[in-house]
Amino acid sequence: MKGNYYILILIFASMAFAFCGETADVPEETIEQKTPNIVFIISDDQAWTDYGFMGHKQLKTPNIDKLANEGLTFVQSYVPTSLCAPSLASIVTGVYPRRHQVLGNDRMLPTDKPKDKADRRKIRAERYRPVIDHFKQLNTLPEMLKDKGYLSFQTGKWWLGNYANGGFDRGMTHGDPARGGRHGDYGLEIGRNGMDTLFNYIDYALEEEKPFFVWYAPYLPHRPHNPPDSLFQKYLPLAPSEYVAKYWAMCEWFDNTCGELIDYLDEKGQNENTLYVYVCDNGWVQEENAAGYTKNSKRSPYDYGMRTPIIYKWSGHIEPGYNSRSLASSLDIVPTVLSLLGMERPEGLDGINVLDKLALEKRETLYGEIYAHDFTTVDNSLFYQMAITSPYKIIVPNKANKPNETVQLYDIIKDPFEQKDLAADKPEIVEQLINKIEASWNQ
Repeated sequence: MKGNYYILILIFASMAFAFCGETADVPEETIEQKTPNIVFIISDDQAWTDYGFMGHKQLKTPNIDKLANEGLTFVQSYVPTSLCAPSLASIVTGVYPRRHQVLGNDRMLPTDKPKDKADRRKIRAERYRPVIDHFKQLNTLPEMLKDKGYLSFQTGKWWLGNYANGGFDRGMTHGDPARGGRHGDYGLEIGRNGMDTLFNYIDYALEEEKPFFVWYAPYLPHRPHNPPDSLFQKYLPLAPSEYVAKYWAMCEWFDNTCGELIDYLDEKGQNENTLYVYVCDNGWVQEENAAGYTKNSKRSPYDYGMRTPIIYKWSGHIEPGYNSRSLASSLDIVPTVLSLLGMERPEGLDGINVLDKLALEKRETLYGEIYAHDFTTVDNSLFYQMAITSPYKIIVPNKANKPNETVQLYDIIKDPFEQKDLAADKPEIVEQLINKIEASWNQ
């Protein structure tokens, strides 16, 4: 283990990069000879601090810690929005929500007045249909991988109807509103109710002698927080409340399922030729005395909602290390995977290949955008725009939807938990970053 505490990670990271650099070059002949399996592991509602390797003193995540230690791990990294449906859509397409149009979890018009939950589901399905139709026209990673002969399988969270809408060959989510399809349906059973369906698909792909892409996005540690009792009892004396103990137990439960997946691939002799990518869709900070989340986490513009470690591991092809300096994004995942496979980058992607040292060094700014949970259009549903640099992060509220809020500015290097607003003290930085946001949106 390279460090049990976050501050130690930063020290080790700076030492490591002083000697070996931030990324590894991938020889062309290696790309031609190897076609790795690809496994995306996507956590659901977990704060960037809530891992052993990120310095959490009580929470145990040994399997993700091991992945982080053996992979190239970015710790100053973000998703472009802090809600699951748009975040997941960005992971699989490599573009901002304003481009893929999945702005929130549910699409409802101001005139919609559902009578009850059943009526709301019916209206939601009708309103969401154009969003799905638009999404089906986009270029997703599973669709791109077909050119390399990949089979693909979806499990867990998936908001865009049937798995086939994302280009997957097979999957667990049927997406039929009449049968309760909304955000994963049958797919949400993976992890919580065992791993057999996923393991069976891996066996199938191996029998077909085809490389495979797996989307493992379980409903973990997401609510309901109903962990195995043994894990709950483990954390109960360590946590400040029963609610926090349950959340911590859910995080370890998720980690256990990751270990099962990695161990299964190892048993099948596939670990050395599997590219693992780890990311969380959005953050979560557990309320101490209630079952919900704090206002500065999920659905918020703060780092507790948007920041996540991002890990890339492919043994012998990506040099391990902790990168605590470079800004990274979930939007980078698609172009990075394509680069590793020697595939051409399509037009319109918003991220970079993080294995390209020059591109990583040239990056100055990441952007974020947050919309209403029940959205209509970009213009009508926009809540916040963000620009993230080193060291500053700006949060710009949309005046139409957040009339009582003002621009906020934080030094996220000195103040990673965003406690001191510097907007009044640094008007020139505020102006500069607002101009960057406007330029980004006009591209």
